[in-house]
Amino acid sequence: MKLEDIRREYLAQGLDRDGLQDDPILQLQTWLEQAISLELKDATAMTIASVSEQGIPNQRIVLLKHLDNKGLVFYTNYKSSKARELEANPNVCAHFPWHPLERQVKVQGVVNKVSEAESLAYFRSRPRDSQLAAWASEQSARISSREVLLSQFESLKLKFQSGDIPLPDFWGGYRIQPSVFEFWQGRENRLHDRFEYRLSEGAWQLDRLAP
Repeated sequence: MKLEDIRREYLAQGLDRDGLQDDPILQLQTWLEQAISLELKDATAMTIASVSEQGIPNQRIVLLKHLDNKGLVFYTNYKSSKARELEANPNVCAHFPWHPLERQVKVQGVVNKVSEAESLAYFRSRPRDSQLAAWASEQSARISSREVLLSQFESLKLKFQSGDIPLPDFWGGYRIQPSVFEFWQGRENRLHDRFEYRLSEGAWQLDRLAP
Protein backbone atom coordinates (compact mmCIF):
# COMPACT_ATOMS: atom_id res chain seq x y z
CA MET A 1 0.00 0.00 0.00
CA LYS A 2 1.20 3.50 -0.82
CA LEU A 3 1.93 5.72 2.16
CA GLU A 4 -0.34 8.43 0.79
CA ASP A 5 -3.23 5.96 0.88
CA ILE A 6 -2.89 5.21 4.61
CA ARG A 7 -5.39 7.23 6.65
CA ARG A 8 -8.18 6.89 9.16
CA GLU A 9 -10.92 9.05 10.56
CA TYR A 10 -10.80 10.38 14.13
CA LEU A 11 -14.17 9.70 15.66
CA ALA A 12 -13.58 9.19 19.40
CA GLN A 13 -14.97 12.46 20.74
CA GLY A 14 -14.87 16.20 20.42
CA LEU A 15 -13.40 18.95 22.57
CA ASP A 16 -14.99 22.32 23.36
CA ARG A 17 -14.25 25.23 25.66
CA ASP A 18 -16.74 24.09 28.29
CA GLY A 19 -14.90 20.80 28.58
CA LEU A 20 -11.58 22.46 29.43
CA GLN A 21 -10.30 23.65 32.78
CA ASP A 22 -9.01 27.19 33.20
CA ASP A 23 -5.61 25.93 34.36
CA PRO A 24 -3.70 23.93 31.70
CA ILE A 25 -1.73 22.02 34.35
CA LEU A 26 -5.01 20.70 35.76
CA GLN A 27 -6.21 19.89 32.24
CA LEU A 28 -3.00 17.98 31.55
CA GLN A 29 -3.39 16.10 34.84
CA THR A 30 -6.93 15.13 33.83
CA TRP A 31 -5.91 13.80 30.44
CA LEU A 32 -2.86 12.07 31.89
CA GLU A 33 -4.96 10.33 34.55
CA GLN A 34 -7.39 9.17 31.87
CA ALA A 35 -4.56 7.77 29.75
CA ILE A 36 -3.10 5.95 32.76
CA SER A 37 -6.46 4.59 33.91
CA LEU A 38 -7.03 3.12 30.45
CA GLU A 39 -3.64 1.40 30.76
CA LEU A 40 -2.20 2.95 27.63
CA LYS A 41 1.34 1.76 27.12
CA ASP A 42 3.88 4.37 28.19
CA ALA A 43 1.16 6.89 29.00
CA THR A 44 3.73 9.09 30.76
CA ALA A 45 6.15 9.10 27.81
CA MET A 46 6.81 12.47 26.22
CA THR A 47 9.03 13.58 23.38
CA ILE A 48 11.45 16.32 24.38
CA ALA A 49 12.75 18.62 21.65
CA SER A 50 15.85 20.74 22.15
CA VAL A 51 18.07 22.68 19.75
CA SER A 52 21.82 22.36 19.27
CA GLU A 53 24.21 25.30 19.18
CA GLN A 54 24.13 24.93 15.38
CA GLY A 55 20.35 25.40 15.41
CA ILE A 56 19.64 21.75 14.62
CA PRO A 57 16.55 20.36 16.41
CA ASN A 58 16.92 17.14 18.36
CA GLN A 59 14.25 14.87 19.87
CA ARG A 60 14.09 11.95 22.26
CA ILE A 61 11.51 10.25 24.47
CA VAL A 62 11.67 10.58 28.27
CA LEU A 63 9.24 9.74 31.04
CA LEU A 64 7.32 12.36 32.97
CA LYS A 65 8.09 11.79 36.65
CA HIS A 66 6.36 14.68 38.39
CA LEU A 67 3.67 17.20 37.53
CA ASP A 68 2.47 20.09 39.67
CA ASN A 69 1.78 23.81 39.41
CA LYS A 70 5.52 24.44 39.03
CA GLY A 71 5.79 22.36 35.87
CA LEU A 72 6.79 19.01 34.39
CA VAL A 73 9.80 17.06 35.68
CA PHE A 74 11.98 14.47 33.95
CA TYR A 75 15.37 13.01 34.84
CA THR A 76 18.52 12.47 32.82
CA ASN A 77 22.30 12.42 32.75
CA TYR A 78 23.55 16.01 32.96
CA LYS A 79 26.36 15.14 30.52
CA SER A 80 24.01 13.77 27.84
CA SER A 81 23.46 15.48 24.51
CA LYS A 82 20.03 16.68 25.63
CA ALA A 83 21.45 18.21 28.80
CA ARG A 84 24.25 19.98 26.91
CA GLU A 85 21.72 21.43 24.49
CA LEU A 86 19.37 22.49 27.27
CA GLU A 87 22.19 24.17 29.17
CA ALA A 88 23.08 26.19 26.07
CA ASN A 89 19.44 26.91 25.17
CA PRO A 90 16.83 26.24 27.89
CA ASN A 91 13.89 26.58 25.52
CA VAL A 92 12.17 23.23 25.16
CA CYS A 93 9.08 21.59 23.70
CA ALA A 94 7.43 18.45 25.11
CA HIS A 95 4.85 16.33 23.31
CA PHE A 96 2.50 13.60 24.58
CA PRO A 97 1.14 11.34 21.78
CA TRP A 98 -1.91 9.43 23.03
CA HIS A 99 -2.89 7.81 19.73
CA PRO A 100 -5.56 5.40 21.08
CA LEU A 101 -7.41 8.40 22.56
CA GLU A 102 -6.89 10.43 19.38
CA ARG A 103 -5.27 13.08 21.55
CA GLN A 104 -1.99 14.90 21.79
CA VAL A 105 -0.62 17.65 24.02
CA LYS A 106 2.22 20.05 23.27
CA VAL A 107 4.00 22.01 26.01
CA GLN A 108 6.51 24.80 25.39
CA GLY A 109 8.63 26.43 28.06
CA VAL A 110 12.06 26.70 29.60
CA VAL A 111 13.91 24.17 31.77
CA ASN A 112 15.65 24.56 35.09
CA LYS A 113 17.43 21.91 37.14
CA VAL A 114 15.46 20.62 40.11
CA SER A 115 17.09 20.73 43.53
CA GLU A 116 19.58 18.07 44.57
CA ALA A 117 17.11 17.00 47.27
CA GLU A 118 14.41 16.39 44.64
CA SER A 119 16.83 14.43 42.46
CA LEU A 120 17.97 12.35 45.42
CA ALA A 121 14.41 11.56 46.51
CA TYR A 122 13.54 10.32 43.04
CA PHE A 123 16.85 8.45 42.64
CA ARG A 124 16.15 6.59 45.90
CA SER A 125 12.73 5.55 44.56
CA ARG A 126 14.24 3.81 41.51
CA PRO A 127 14.99 0.08 41.55
CA ARG A 128 18.56 -0.61 42.65
CA ASP A 129 19.61 -1.82 39.19
CA SER A 130 18.24 1.38 37.66
CA GLN A 131 20.34 3.38 40.12
CA LEU A 132 23.39 1.39 39.03
CA ALA A 133 22.52 1.98 35.38
CA ALA A 134 22.61 5.74 35.96
CA TRP A 135 26.20 5.33 37.15
CA ALA A 136 27.18 2.84 34.44
CA SER A 137 26.08 4.76 31.36
CA GLU A 138 28.01 7.78 30.14
CA GLN A 139 24.91 8.79 28.24
CA SER A 140 25.41 9.83 24.59
CA ALA A 141 29.12 8.91 24.64
CA ARG A 142 30.38 6.51 21.96
CA ILE A 143 31.14 2.99 23.21
CA SER A 144 32.81 0.11 21.39
CA SER A 145 30.29 -2.58 22.34
CA ARG A 146 27.40 -3.50 24.62
CA GLU A 147 29.80 -5.77 26.49
CA VAL A 148 31.72 -2.71 27.67
CA LEU A 149 28.52 -1.26 29.14
CA LEU A 150 27.56 -4.52 30.84
CA SER A 151 31.05 -4.92 32.26
CA GLN A 152 30.85 -1.44 33.77
CA PHE A 153 27.44 -2.30 35.22
CA GLU A 154 28.77 -5.47 36.86
CA SER A 155 31.78 -3.62 38.26
CA LEU A 156 29.47 -1.08 39.87
CA LYS A 157 27.37 -3.88 41.34
CA LEU A 158 30.44 -5.03 43.23
CA LYS A 159 31.48 -1.50 44.19
CA PHE A 160 28.06 -0.66 45.64
CA GLN A 161 27.10 -4.14 46.83
CA SER A 162 26.25 -2.91 50.31
CA GLY A 163 24.57 0.24 51.55
CA ASP A 164 22.81 2.99 49.64
CA ILE A 165 23.98 3.87 46.15
CA PRO A 166 24.95 7.56 46.13
CA LEU A 167 23.35 10.02 43.76
CA PRO A 168 25.71 10.64 40.82
CA ASP A 169 26.81 14.27 40.65
CA PHE A 170 26.17 14.13 36.89
CA TRP A 171 22.56 12.96 37.12
CA GLY A 172 19.32 14.67 38.10
CA GLY A 173 16.10 16.31 37.06
CA TYR A 174 14.90 19.14 34.89
CA ARG A 175 11.66 21.00 35.42
CA ILE A 176 9.88 22.43 32.39
CA GLN A 177 8.35 25.76 33.38
CA PRO A 178 5.56 26.00 30.78
CA SER A 179 4.44 29.08 28.90
CA VAL A 180 2.31 27.46 26.16
CA PHE A 181 0.08 24.38 26.09
CA GLU A 182 -1.83 23.00 23.13
CA PHE A 183 -4.52 20.33 23.57
CA TRP A 184 -5.44 18.50 20.37
CA GLN A 185 -8.40 16.18 19.86
CA GLY A 186 -8.85 14.41 16.55
CA ARG A 187 -12.12 15.03 14.72
CA GLU A 188 -13.86 13.81 11.59
CA ASN A 189 -12.74 15.09 8.17
CA ARG A 190 -9.50 16.45 9.67
CA LEU A 191 -11.45 19.29 11.32
CA HIS A 192 -9.62 18.68 14.59
CA ASP A 193 -10.20 20.55 17.83
CA ARG A 194 -7.17 22.54 19.01
CA PHE A 195 -6.99 24.77 22.06
CA GLU A 196 -3.99 26.83 23.07
CA TYR A 197 -3.22 28.14 26.55
CA ARG A 198 -0.65 30.94 26.48
CA LEU A 199 0.79 32.58 29.59
CA SER A 200 0.39 36.35 29.39
CA GLU A 201 1.18 38.71 32.27
CA GLY A 202 0.84 35.91 34.80
CA ALA A 203 -2.51 34.61 33.53
CA TRP A 204 -3.45 31.87 31.07
CA GLN A 205 -5.20 32.98 27.88
CA LEU A 206 -7.19 30.26 26.15
CA ASP A 207 -7.94 30.31 22.42
CA ARG A 208 -9.27 27.86 19.86
CA LEU A 209 -6.93 27.31 16.91
CA ALA A 210 -7.83 26.34 13.38
CA PRO A 211 -6.90 22.71 12.64
